[in-house]
Amino acid sequence: MKVLIACEYSGRTREAFRKLGHDVISCDLLPSVDDSPYHYQGDVFDVIEEAGPFDLMIAHPPCTYLTIAAEWAYKDEQKKKMKPGTLIGAARRAAREEAIAFVMRLANAPIPRIAIENPIGVLSSRWRDPDQFIQPFEYGDDASKRTCLWLKGLPKLKPTKYIEPRWICCGQKMLELERGEVCVRCGGLKKPLPRWGNQTDGGQNKEAPSDDRWKVRSTTWQGWADAWAEQWGGLVLGGKMREVQTGEQGCLLFNPRS
Repeated sequence: MKVLIACEYSGRTREAFRKLGHDVISCDLLPSVDDSPYHYQGDVFDVIEEAGPFDLMIAHPPCTYLTIAAEWAYKDEQKKKMKPGTLIGAARRAAREEAIAFVMRLANAPIPRIAIENPIGVLSSRWRDPDQFIQPFEYGDDASKRTCLWLKGLPKLKPTKYIEPRWICCGQKMLELERGEVCVRCGGLKKPLPRWGNQTDGGQNKEAPSDDRWKVRSTTWQGWADAWAEQWGGLVLGGKMREVQTGEQGCLLFNPRS
């Protein structure tokens, strides 16, 4: 069966499906980090049109202009200092409209099963509410990143492995014996808050500012990739898995290198 992983350069979802015997290709404007022949660098709609029909598509459209973060940047007058090249005002609003149109085109692709993944943002108000929210810590990754799934022809994803957080109260980690009890520092006046490995005690992301911070933060969590392949891949194959193909091959679907 044919599976398309759209807008993903890491190869994690692609490889999770390939391990289960699927004919799968990933596509992104960036090259794949693993230099896989099963990745096409270019326009995803070229793949949809030339290599279809596909049975399943999982899409990760860029969230820069879809997220609710940095809403201040859409105003015409700016007081904050920004990095060179940052779109503001009318230019940023136009980029958001283009991003929404791109998602709508993905959602309307002629593929019977589609999952679109994105952080909380404008798609809920400009399109529709997501079918599901997922967290990395529900699928075996020690991290928190509440993320939306919009589904077509697919069931909701089921959590696979819950990772316990550390608990913070009064700005400090609660002792092991305090968990589930009141904080000895405030006597229960404050509510303890859960924190996972990618978070500071204050709840901010630990990833330090850098030129590739966006790239690191957009990488698919391995637990999600495995869950998509295991739970949705079985549906694509009608509940019967094929043996994993062996041998070195080029992309079975759309190989621009051949």
